[in-house]
Amino acid sequence: MQRVKLDAIDRRILQELRDDGRMTNVELARRVGISAPPCLRRVRALEEAGYIRGYHAELNAEALGYGITVFVLVGLHSQAEHDLEAFEARVGAWPMVRECHMLTGEADFVLKIVARDWESWQRFLTGELLPAPNVASVKTAPVLRRSKQLPGVPLDAA
Repeated sequence: MQRVKLDAIDRRILQELRDDGRMTNVELARRVGISAPPCLRRVRALEEAGYIRGYHAELNAEALGYGITVFVLVGLHSQAEHDLEAFEARVGAWPMVRECHMLTGEADFVLKIVARDWESWQRFLTGELLPAPNVASVKTAPVLRRSKQLPGVPLDAA
Protein backbone atom coordinates (compact mmCIF):
# COMPACT_ATOMS: atom_id res chain seq x y z
CA MET A 1 0.00 0.00 0.00
CA GLN A 2 1.68 3.16 -1.22
CA ARG A 3 1.01 6.31 0.83
CA VAL A 4 -0.24 9.34 -1.04
CA LYS A 5 0.63 12.81 0.25
CA LEU A 6 -2.76 14.43 0.65
CA ASP A 7 -3.26 17.84 -0.87
CA ALA A 8 -6.31 20.10 -0.59
CA ILE A 9 -8.07 18.40 -3.51
CA ASP A 10 -7.51 14.93 -2.04
CA ARG A 11 -8.95 16.09 1.28
CA ARG A 12 -11.94 17.59 -0.50
CA ILE A 13 -12.48 14.32 -2.42
CA LEU A 14 -12.38 12.39 0.87
CA GLN A 15 -14.80 14.84 2.49
CA GLU A 16 -17.26 14.67 -0.41
CA LEU A 17 -17.14 10.85 -0.58
CA ARG A 18 -17.46 10.58 3.21
CA ASP A 19 -20.64 12.65 3.05
CA ASP A 20 -22.08 11.13 -0.16
CA GLY A 21 -20.38 7.98 -1.40
CA ARG A 22 -22.97 7.39 -4.14
CA MET A 23 -22.25 10.41 -6.30
CA THR A 24 -20.87 9.87 -9.77
CA ASN A 25 -17.27 10.62 -10.58
CA VAL A 26 -18.47 13.47 -12.82
CA GLU A 27 -20.37 15.04 -9.90
CA LEU A 28 -17.43 14.52 -7.56
CA ALA A 29 -15.08 16.16 -10.05
CA ARG A 30 -17.46 19.12 -10.38
CA ARG A 31 -17.66 19.54 -6.60
CA VAL A 32 -13.88 19.52 -6.13
CA GLY A 33 -13.16 21.66 -9.20
CA ILE A 34 -11.23 19.29 -11.46
CA SER A 35 -12.11 17.27 -14.56
CA ALA A 36 -13.41 13.70 -14.33
CA PRO A 37 -10.35 11.67 -15.51
CA PRO A 38 -7.87 13.09 -12.95
CA CYS A 39 -10.57 12.89 -10.28
CA LEU A 40 -11.01 9.17 -10.94
CA ARG A 41 -7.23 8.67 -10.86
CA ARG A 42 -7.08 10.43 -7.49
CA VAL A 43 -9.95 8.36 -6.06
CA ARG A 44 -8.25 5.14 -7.18
CA ALA A 45 -4.95 6.29 -5.67
CA LEU A 46 -6.72 7.11 -2.39
CA GLU A 47 -8.33 3.65 -2.42
CA GLU A 48 -5.02 1.91 -3.17
CA ALA A 49 -3.26 3.91 -0.44
CA GLY A 50 -5.86 2.76 2.09
CA TYR A 51 -7.45 6.15 2.79
CA ILE A 52 -10.75 4.82 1.41
CA ARG A 53 -11.56 1.37 2.79
CA GLY A 54 -14.97 0.89 1.25
CA TYR A 55 -18.37 2.31 0.41
CA HIS A 56 -21.47 1.58 2.49
CA ALA A 57 -25.13 2.40 2.69
CA GLU A 58 -26.27 3.88 5.98
CA LEU A 59 -29.18 1.69 7.02
CA ASN A 60 -32.09 2.83 9.16
CA ALA A 61 -31.98 0.44 12.13
CA GLU A 62 -35.45 1.35 13.38
CA ALA A 63 -37.06 0.91 9.96
CA LEU A 64 -35.42 -2.52 9.73
CA GLY A 65 -36.82 -3.55 13.11
CA TYR A 66 -33.83 -2.87 15.37
CA GLY A 67 -35.24 -0.57 18.01
CA ILE A 68 -32.69 -1.16 20.77
CA THR A 69 -29.06 -0.05 20.90
CA VAL A 70 -26.92 -0.88 23.91
CA PHE A 71 -23.30 -0.06 24.70
CA VAL A 72 -21.70 -2.73 26.86
CA LEU A 73 -18.48 -2.55 28.87
CA VAL A 74 -16.94 -6.01 29.19
CA GLY A 75 -14.23 -6.98 31.64
CA LEU A 76 -12.31 -10.22 31.16
CA HIS A 77 -10.72 -12.49 33.75
CA SER A 78 -7.51 -12.68 31.69
CA GLN A 79 -5.95 -10.12 29.37
CA ALA A 80 -3.39 -12.51 27.92
CA GLU A 81 -3.17 -11.94 24.17
CA HIS A 82 -4.63 -15.35 23.27
CA ASP A 83 -7.60 -14.69 25.60
CA LEU A 84 -8.19 -11.25 24.07
CA GLU A 85 -8.07 -12.75 20.58
CA ALA A 86 -10.45 -15.54 21.58
CA PHE A 87 -12.96 -13.00 22.89
CA GLU A 88 -12.64 -10.91 19.72
CA ALA A 89 -13.21 -14.00 17.59
CA ARG A 90 -16.35 -14.86 19.58
CA VAL A 91 -17.61 -11.28 19.23
CA GLY A 92 -16.99 -11.47 15.48
CA ALA A 93 -19.51 -14.30 15.25
CA TRP A 94 -22.29 -12.32 16.96
CA PRO A 95 -24.27 -10.36 14.33
CA MET A 96 -25.95 -8.16 16.96
CA VAL A 97 -22.53 -6.75 17.92
CA ARG A 98 -21.91 -3.97 15.40
CA GLU A 99 -18.74 -2.56 16.93
CA CYS A 100 -16.07 -3.89 19.28
CA HIS A 101 -13.28 -1.73 20.68
CA MET A 102 -10.51 -2.81 23.06
CA LEU A 103 -10.00 -0.28 25.85
CA THR A 104 -7.56 0.62 28.56
CA GLY A 105 -8.75 1.32 32.05
CA GLU A 106 -11.76 -0.07 33.88
CA ALA A 107 -13.10 -2.31 31.10
CA ASP A 108 -11.36 -4.39 28.45
CA PHE A 109 -13.88 -3.90 25.63
CA VAL A 110 -16.84 -1.75 24.69
CA LEU A 111 -19.42 -3.28 22.38
CA LYS A 112 -22.17 -1.58 20.41
CA ILE A 113 -25.09 -3.95 20.14
CA VAL A 114 -28.35 -3.61 18.24
CA ALA A 115 -31.40 -5.72 19.03
CA ARG A 116 -34.94 -5.90 17.71
CA ASP A 117 -36.49 -5.52 21.16
CA TRP A 118 -35.78 -5.91 24.88
CA GLU A 119 -36.57 -9.62 24.79
CA SER A 120 -34.00 -10.36 22.06
CA TRP A 121 -31.45 -8.16 23.86
CA GLN A 122 -32.05 -10.07 27.11
CA ARG A 123 -31.72 -13.44 25.34
CA PHE A 124 -28.40 -12.34 23.86
CA LEU A 125 -27.15 -10.96 27.18
CA THR A 126 -28.06 -13.99 29.29
CA GLY A 127 -27.57 -16.68 26.65
CA GLU A 128 -24.43 -15.51 24.82
CA LEU A 129 -22.51 -12.67 26.44
CA LEU A 130 -22.68 -13.40 30.18
CA PRO A 131 -21.83 -17.11 29.86
CA ALA A 132 -19.02 -16.52 27.32
CA PRO A 133 -15.65 -17.90 28.39
CA ASN A 134 -13.37 -15.45 30.23
CA VAL A 135 -16.10 -12.81 30.74
CA ALA A 136 -15.74 -11.44 34.28
CA SER A 137 -18.02 -8.39 34.23
CA VAL A 138 -20.62 -6.73 32.03
CA LYS A 139 -21.99 -3.22 32.45
CA THR A 140 -24.75 -2.14 30.10
CA ALA A 141 -25.82 1.31 28.95
CA PRO A 142 -29.00 1.25 26.82
CA VAL A 143 -29.28 4.20 24.43
CA LEU A 144 -32.24 6.49 25.10
CA ARG A 145 -31.68 8.67 22.03
CA ARG A 146 -28.96 9.54 19.57
CA SER A 147 -28.27 13.23 19.05
CA LYS A 148 -25.23 13.02 16.78
CA GLN A 149 -23.82 10.46 14.38
CA LEU A 150 -21.31 11.45 11.74
CA PRO A 151 -19.59 9.06 9.34
CA GLY A 152 -15.83 8.82 8.97
CA VAL A 153 -13.37 11.20 10.56
CA PRO A 154 -13.09 14.99 10.56
CA LEU A 155 -11.08 16.28 7.60
CA ASP A 156 -9.43 19.59 8.26
CA ALA A 157 -7.54 21.59 5.67
CA ALA A 158 -4.13 21.00 7.31
